[in-house]
Amino acid sequence: MKLLAIDTATEQCSVALLQDNECIDRYVPTPRGHTELVLPMIHELLSESGVTLKQLDAIAFGRGPGAFTGVRIAIGVAQGLGFALGIPLIPISNLAAVAQQAVDRLSVDEQVVVCMDARMSEIYCGFFAKGAEGLVLPIAPEQVLAPEKLVFGAAQPKIGLGTGFRAYPVLGDYCKTLQIDNGALPRAREIIQLAVHDYVAGRGVVADQAAPVYLRDQVVHVKAS
Repeated sequence: MKLLAIDTATEQCSVALLQDNECIDRYVPTPRGHTELVLPMIHELLSESGVTLKQLDAIAFGRGPGAFTGVRIAIGVAQGLGFALGIPLIPISNLAAVAQQAVDRLSVDEQVVVCMDARMSEIYCGFFAKGAEGLVLPIAPEQVLAPEKLVFGAAQPKIGLGTGFRAYPVLGDYCKTLQIDNGALPRAREIIQLAVHDYVAGRGVVADQAAPVYLRDQVVHVKAS
């Protein structure tokens, strides 16, 4: 199995390649310039591994939520390659990719909450639990909301991940029991981990059916007069 993963949804550009159960990746922290970086990074990974584009079985990508432009870059590159190669695409939640970074610190059924800075005084939020196969599973719908409106409800997370905890200190005020990593960003390495399961289960989509998930429809913040 040979899978390529792409993520450009946040202030990090990341690609990963899985070949015969071995994953190599590249990531560059950057607030912009993902368009110029992502294709050379893909080329570098393929050259290093001796894999050609035509040998790929599928392409995974971070489908959001995240920066509108960043999400579109990843899906655009994935669709272009998917069309050209005739291979399936595997959309993966960026929040799930962040949650997957904590999986080794969780026991089965223990939970993690991901809060990413969504700008405009809001966060993207998702709750996940560790499944028996070592992958995180969503336990509630992903949301965009004001930080002060975050409610745990029945969820009892052990770990909190994401830039929302750094951008909005109010989250820490009522998340004092959590182990928090406020610098976690989605990476293509974890997207690969999650995508393998979906690929084996036949959940890939054709290129023209791949769609972003923004959670928020409003792009421009309008100040009250």
